[in-house]
Amino acid sequence: MSDRATPWLAIARYDAAGRARGTVVLTGLLSSFLLVFLAFFPSLATADVDLDAYVEAFPPAVREAFGIIAISSVEGFLAVEFYQFAWLLLVGLYLAYLAGGTIAGDIASGRMDLTLSAPVARRDVVIGRFLGLVPLVVLLNVVLPVVAYVGVVAVGETIAVERLAAVHALAVPYHVACVAAGIAVSTLLSRPGVAQRVALGGLFALFMFDSLVASTDYAAAGNVSPTAHYDPSAVLVLGEYDLTGAAVLLAATAVLLAIAIVRFRRADLSG
Repeated sequence: MSDRATPWLAIARYDAAGRARGTVVLTGLLSSFLLVFLAFFPSLATADVDLDAYVEAFPPAVREAFGIIAISSVEGFLAVEFYQFAWLLLVGLYLAYLAGGTIAGDIASGRMDLTLSAPVARRDVVIGRFLGLVPLVVLLNVVLPVVAYVGVVAVGETIAVERLAAVHALAVPYHVACVAAGIAVSTLLSRPGVAQRVALGGLFALFMFDSLVASTDYAAAGNVSPTAHYDPSAVLVLGEYDLTGAAVLLAATAVLLAIAIVRFRRADLSG
């Protein structure tokens, strides 16, 4: 099938190729970040400190926000120090921020006029921009579990491979939902800087809302946040795989993309 018949594929390939260097750099930085944290685990594990009692002393809201279940095991340590913060929050925010500048950025720079001058439907532009970020998500979730496993073995510990694989497999629906949220915002706002900040700030606000209501009678309201449907700590420490949450995130991705397509079809790009 030629790219002329599938313009969204050509757009996705172009976007992915343009981000290839940044994708490799981000993967390397996160890998280094993970290994640095793992290097501290042996000294922490042998310290004369009751780590689980230390964890219990945290306020419930803090434990809920950062998914702190246990920290004395390598699984719990990884969950708290890397997956609940860097993987869940920082990577999610970065993806939303990156996606927020895609379509709005093309409109602001005038590149969108050039794109649409070709036989390309606006729907294809939205789909192509979304798929152009999927390779970044896939590469991160393929490389990082290998790095994590090698790092755990290097510090003399063991970890269940199936849990490590699951925490990354279940991260894919979460990460693509963050991308879709950014794409949707990018079609709603014409200024790329504003769209990026709104996408990032909106996702962070949802994370905070989910954390604050989790231990209250309004916990169900927190389900509006993507973070409510992906819990790395539950996967790594408890071996609990939330397949329903993954399905919800995939459904949310489809809805957000549908909203983006409808909005972009109706958008007036004449300025």
